[in-house]
Amino acid sequence: MTEAAKDVQRAQPAPEDAKLWRQRDFLLLWSGQTVSEMGSAVTQIALPLVAVVALGASTFDVGLLTAATTVAFAVIALPAGALVDRGSKRSIMIVCDILRLLIIGSVPLAAALGTLTMTQLYVVAVAAGVCTVFFDVSYQSYVPSLIRAEHLLDANGKLGVTQAFAQLGGPGLGGGLVALLGAAGALTADAISYLVSVVSILGIRTHEEPPAPRRADETLRGQIAEGLSFVVRHTILRRIVACTATSNLFSGMGTALSMVFLIRVLHVRPALTGLIMAGAAVGGIVGGVYAGRLARIIWVSMLVFSAPQVIAPAAWRGWGVLLFPLGWGIAYFAGMVYNIAQVSYRQSVTPPELTGRMTAAVRWVVWGTLPIGGVLGGALGTLIGVRPALWLAFGGSWAAGWFVFFSPLRHMRDVPRPDALVG
Repeated sequence: MTEAAKDVQRAQPAPEDAKLWRQRDFLLLWSGQTVSEMGSAVTQIALPLVAVVALGASTFDVGLLTAATTVAFAVIALPAGALVDRGSKRSIMIVCDILRLLIIGSVPLAAALGTLTMTQLYVVAVAAGVCTVFFDVSYQSYVPSLIRAEHLLDANGKLGVTQAFAQLGGPGLGGGLVALLGAAGALTADAISYLVSVVSILGIRTHEEPPAPRRADETLRGQIAEGLSFVVRHTILRRIVACTATSNLFSGMGTALSMVFLIRVLHVRPALTGLIMAGAAVGGIVGGVYAGRLARIIWVSMLVFSAPQVIAPAAWRGWGVLLFPLGWGIAYFAGMVYNIAQVSYRQSVTPPELTGRMTAAVRWVVWGTLPIGGVLGGALGTLIGVRPALWLAFGGSWAAGWFVFFSPLRHMRDVPRPDALVG
């Protein structure tokens, strides 16, 4: 090869994916979250199983427990966003991981001592949820400080694959740990995963820009209002919020009913529930891998890709149980494509000083509907039956896509990076 050819080769930019693979700090954050997400996926299986199997919880009890895990988003997400914008996002993430290690770790300890109660499970769910609010708001606001804006879609795709992979391996691991250690003992894996996350975050060297100085007349209420106003006045963001909130409402119903449906309607053994849910997570991994190509038209992921998810409630005992993970898998696939696209869009159009508050405002609404869905799922499952309630949950989740269809997003063929559109 001639020197001129070598110069041309050196001048050619490396593929976007290769650039992220060479970014040490992003890889540290990514690897720590991979382990942490795996542990959290174990808890998603183990916590309701503790209630159902160990404590004999009713359908409504499980619905309340599911709601308790996300109620913090409805209560403290807005002030959390303002507080995150005031401080060090990295430090907040470390503190939250340490607290979650102690909170989740209290369940296997209480079980070993024979003192575990439903009251403690509710407290653990709420307390861990509070930490998750602060961590997630900090986390989504921290990612743009580690990488360039043009890498956001790729980075969020990789982080989405991690989440989906955890949903694939975590439930299977959770099912095995439940069989080996019992449902409460399986939660130990989640507690340890938070320690791994702390170590990975401590290894990040990228300097985090200090928060912008506060004005003398600036109050917490004023900062919260500024974040909410940005989201509400933004032509596209407010439609994304409506779509995601509606989808999460019905997804919360489905999540609250899934364990009860598998164990009490389909008579699946507790140790196998994790394997069934793990099979569903394959769809999320595929969605994360191909999100960069498929997220160009956001509404398609909600109205076209997710439509077949409604087959899940049609599952029956025996081989028919496979319809349930197939339907969930389709939902995971479509949801992953949609989420990677909308998160990347939100990060790209929001000024850095508003990122925490924007994230908190969006999550206050979209995660705030999850506990409502959990309670609604438990109530409807009791009143009309688990299977009919699941039909409603999956159908409602699909129908949420009409919010983004009737919006400017219908005409976009890429995840845009313009200045915020305010109207």
